[in-house]
Amino acid sequence: MFEEGQLYSAVTTEDDGTVRVHLSDNHPGLHDEAYLTRRGEIAGVSLAHRAGEPVPHVDYTDDEHAIWRTVCAELAPKHERYAHPEFLAGKAALGLPADRVPQLTEVTALLQPLTGWSYTCAPGLVPLRDFYGDLGRRVFNSTQYLRHGSQPLYTPEPDIIHEVVGHGNQLASPRFAAVTEAAGQASLRLETDDAVKFVADVFWFSMEFGVMADGDDLKAYGAGILSSYGEMDEFGHMDIRPLDLAVMGTLNYDITAYQPVLFRAESVAHLEDVVGHFFETVDDDLAARLRAEATAGV
Repeated sequence: MFEEGQLYSAVTTEDDGTVRVHLSDNHPGLHDEAYLTRRGEIAGVSLAHRAGEPVPHVDYTDDEHAIWRTVCAELAPKHERYAHPEFLAGKAALGLPADRVPQLTEVTALLQPLTGWSYTCAPGLVPLRDFYGDLGRRVFNSTQYLRHGSQPLYTPEPDIIHEVVGHGNQLASPRFAAVTEAAGQASLRLETDDAVKFVADVFWFSMEFGVMADGDDLKAYGAGILSSYGEMDEFGHMDIRPLDLAVMGTLNYDITAYQPVLFRAESVAHLEDVVGHFFETVDDDLAARLRAEATAGV
């Protein structure tokens, strides 16, 4: 389990209206004043956005487009090698630009005809119930900033590359999109925060960091793996376990490192039957029973 705030840098607004992003100590942009200023500008655009308004345009710089191009060029051959065919089919159907950062409105325009999903902007952290509630309405909250240019193949936090290259391509698969929507709809009917957290952790070990059989091979379908240059080389060497909802919903893990424990679905249908069915049927009592089952097995 993890605290949701760990994923994103804190964003605050000063008395003079200046928006500041507070990067973690391990962030490569921590001492780069130009990067910090730019992050504040982009976060400010998202903070000013109101529901129902058009998603604001970000005028990306040449350097930011270059980061996107570099990462897309490096991820493409790894996707061909490591990504599950269902993800690759979604990627081909979506057709994201590889030469420039797309606007979130462009991603929505590409995605809606495929699965009905849309993107909205977020400065960083979105409260768990809000994030999953939007998933239940087929809306994905995405950051608009890019990682630091000194390490284009690494980021300690989700950026637009993770949220669009990872999740956008995944959401272009009708089957993966349906499982994601079911997780969001589960959060809308759950009353306890513990139950919502349990669903979020099952989501982490499936749609974020899930792996799946493809014949005799093991492939990745999780957005967290498939947006990470380094993690794609490492996931096959991790502790690969069968799907186990009780453990997936309670296992402690460190978001700052490669995930040492991953859960394997045998097919997309298997993912739907186990994880998708869980999201479709979970209530507060079931989440509590599964949590107790995992605790009793420790």
